[in-house]
Amino acid sequence: MIETTDTPRPAAGRWKFLALAVLFLAPIVAATLLYHLGWRPQGTVNAGELLDPARPIDAGGLIDLAGRPLAQPVLKGKWTMLYFGPSDCGTVCDRMLYYMRQVHAAQGKEAHRIERLFVATDAGALDWLRFTVKNYPEMRVAAGPSDTVRDLARQFALPAGSPLDGLNRLYIVDPLGNFMMSYPADVDPSAMRKDFVKLLKLSQIG
Repeated sequence: MIETTDTPRPAAGRWKFLALAVLFLAPIVAATLLYHLGWRPQGTVNAGELLDPARPIDAGGLIDLAGRPLAQPVLKGKWTMLYFGPSDCGTVCDRMLYYMRQVHAAQGKEAHRIERLFVATDAGALDWLRFTVKNYPEMRVAAGPSDTVRDLARQFALPAGSPLDGLNRLYIVDPLGNFMMSYPADVDPSAMRKDFVKLLKLSQIG
């Protein structure tokens, strides 16, 4: 019996299978590697720094500037922009409160889904703070015993430290009460505005 030359060899078939498997799996492996290295497509880049996993926050015990318990629920039901700052709110603090106001207003008909909260880290100049916040209508202002504020700030701690260590950042809490993203004090407010547009568009909560 004469053997034909076109009979596939088992070894050749295996190599073809492996080659096809590599071609199929290579994009998946590459995408996974790039993701874990921190690369993101341009359309999904956030100006803020995401916290993974998100961290549930307990904001009990806060009071308003009149000394009354802060109306409940705190940090739930809406997307909250939260900033810790001294009661004599300096230049950096004042700039961040301005950014918060502008980003909030820029959301137009979606603005009702956002809340702004300023937490005074001390009680040294609350009278001055009452005057200052008149420039920022609709912003909730909270204070409290030093232990309460310290406990709250500790829940927002990042590798660089906690807000009371001088870590000037804006913190974002989702409507379920989870700390999920933060921005440095020198953030570009237009980039932050774009983040919120995407966030509110994609979110089914709050």
